[in-house]
Amino acid sequence: MKLIFQSMGKYKWAIFLAIFIKLIGTMTELTLPYILEYMIDHVVPAGNMRDVLLWGLLMFVAAIACRQFNVMANRRAINNAHKVSFDVRQALFKKTANLSGDKFDSFGLPSLISRMTSDSYNVQAAVAQLQSLCVRAPMMLFGGVVMTLLMDWALAMILIVMLPFLICVVFFVSSKGIPLYTGVQKKLDSVVRIMRENITGIRVVKALSKGEFEKRRFAAANEDMARTDMRAGTIMAIPGPFMQLCLNIGLTMVVIFGAIRVNRGQMQPGVILAFLTYFNMINMGVMGLNRIFMSMSKASASADRIDEVISTDDGWEIYLGGENGGGHIRFNNVSFSYGSESRTDADFAGGKRELALENISFSLNKGESLGIIGPTGCGKTTIVNLLMRFYNPDSGSITIDDRDIRSYEKDELRRKFGVVFQNDMVFNDSIKNNIDFGRGISQADLDSAAEDAVASEYIDSLDGKMEYMAAIKGANLSGGQKQRLLVARALAAAPEILILDDSSSALDYKTDSQMRSAIRKNHSDSTLIMIAQRVSSIMGMDHIMVMDNGTCIGYGTHEELMENCPAYRETFEMQTT
Repeated sequence: MKLIFQSMGKYKWAIFLAIFIKLIGTMTELTLPYILEYMIDHVVPAGNMRDVLLWGLLMFVAAIACRQFNVMANRRAINNAHKVSFDVRQALFKKTANLSGDKFDSFGLPSLISRMTSDSYNVQAAVAQLQSLCVRAPMMLFGGVVMTLLMDWALAMILIVMLPFLICVVFFVSSKGIPLYTGVQKKLDSVVRIMRENITGIRVVKALSKGEFEKRRFAAANEDMARTDMRAGTIMAIPGPFMQLCLNIGLTMVVIFGAIRVNRGQMQPGVILAFLTYFNMINMGVMGLNRIFMSMSKASASADRIDEVISTDDGWEIYLGGENGGGHIRFNNVSFSYGSESRTDADFAGGKRELALENISFSLNKGESLGIIGPTGCGKTTIVNLLMRFYNPDSGSITIDDRDIRSYEKDELRRKFGVVFQNDMVFNDSIKNNIDFGRGISQADLDSAAEDAVASEYIDSLDGKMEYMAAIKGANLSGGQKQRLLVARALAAAPEILILDDSSSALDYKTDSQMRSAIRKNHSDSTLIMIAQRVSSIMGMDHIMVMDNGTCIGYGTHEELMENCPAYRETFEMQTT
C-alpha cells in the first residue's frame, strides 16, 4: 500500500477536495432520517400545513444536495484515480524498459504484462475507493451510530454492543486476504504466459494440429487460477453474511424494544422509523467496509508486485575503476552464465555453473570487422548481449575506446550501436518511422540507409513507398523485406559500432553480397560485428571467431582458419560443395 499512497501524494489537493465533497454529501445524507423523524413526531401532529411544506422542502433540498455532492465527488475520485494509475503505469513501463537482461528474465515477460495491466487496474480501483467508499462507509457506520445515540441512547446501545465483533471479523479476514490475492496474481502470470505463447505461435499450433492440446493446457492454468481466486473470494466473503446476520438480529431487537418503549411513552414512533433508516445506513456502511477490505487486499497485493519491479535495482551501476582496454572493442577473459546476477554462490553449491561463455578474448580496432560463426546455442548472441551491457559478465572485462563499458552512462553507451537482433521487431507503423525509430533522422539519411540495405527497390514498389504501413511484426512483409528494413534502421544513424545478428538469413546470396558490399563501402568507419550461419557472409571479415559450446575454438582470417581450424573448414566445405 506504500506505493499507492506515494503515488497519491502528487495529487493530494485534488484528492483532498474529492474527499471533502464526499464528506459533505454523506453528512447531508445522514440528516435525512433525522428530518423525517422530526416531521412525523413534531411537525405533522401540530397540524400546521405551512411547516409541513417547509420541512418537506428542506428534506427535498437535502436529498438533491446529497445526490449532487456524491456525483461530483465520485467523478473527481475517478479522475484522480486515472491520473494516479497513469503515473504508476508510466513508472512501471520506464523501469521495465531499463531493467538489465538478468532482472528482466527473473520477473518474466508474462508477469510484467500482468503487473502492467491487471495489477495497475487494481491499484486504480483502490485509489478511487479510497476517495469515495472509504469516506462514505465509515461515515455511514459511525455517523449513523452517533445520530442514533443523539436520538435514543438506550436503543442505540443494542448496535454499539455488536460493532466490536463485526470490526474484529472484518480485520481478521482481510489480514488473510493479501497473501491469497498475491497467489491469484501469480496464477494470472501463468495464464498470460500460455496465452502469449499461443498468440505468438498460432501458426505453429495450427500447422501441427495442436489446437486441442493447447486448449487443455490453457484450461488447466485457467482452472488453477480460478480455483485460487474462488478460495480467496470465499474467505474474503465470510464477513458479509456474518455482519448481515448480526445487523438483522440488532434490527429485530430495535423494533421489539422500540415498540415497548413507545407503548410506555418513553419515545416517539418516528424515532423507530428513523432508527430503521439509520440501521439501513449502518448496514450499508458495514458492507461497504467489507468491500473496502476486499478491494484493499487485492490492491495491496498488486501494489506490492508493482513496487517489487519499480524498487528493484535495474542492474546498471557506474563502475569508475578498472584497466584500460586497448583497441576500439576489447573482451578480456570474459566468462558469463545466465541468471548469475540474481543467484548467490549457495545456489550453485554442489555443481558447476553452466557457462554461456568461458574465457572469451578478442580485440578490434576502429573500422575493423569481426564475423562470428558457430552452431546454435554456442554463445554468439551472448557476446552481443554483454557488449551492449544487457547483462554483466561474471568475470573478465569489456572495454570500448579504452573504457570499461561499466563506466558509461546507459544512453552514452547505447548510442554507439546500430543493431539488428535475431527475430527483431517491426512495428505497426510506416516504413519511414520504422527506420527512423523516433531519432529525427533526415530523409536523405533514411533514403541512404535503405539504399545500403538493398531495401530501396522494394520500398519504392510499395503503395505509398516510405509511408507504407507495416503490419504488427511486419506480417505484410516477406522475411527478406523485414530483414532489409531492420538493417536500414541500424545503418540510418551512422553508428560507431554496427552489430548484425543473423540479419541476412532470409536473403538470397546475391542480395546478401550486395548489402555487405554497400556496408563496407559506405560505413567503413563503423566497427562491424556480424553473426552468421553462412561462411560466405563473413569470409571477407578482418577477423573471424569460431564458437562452440561457449568457447572460442578458432580465431583469425578466412585463410588462417581454413588451415588451422577443422570445424571452420568442415563448415565451409559443407556449405560450398
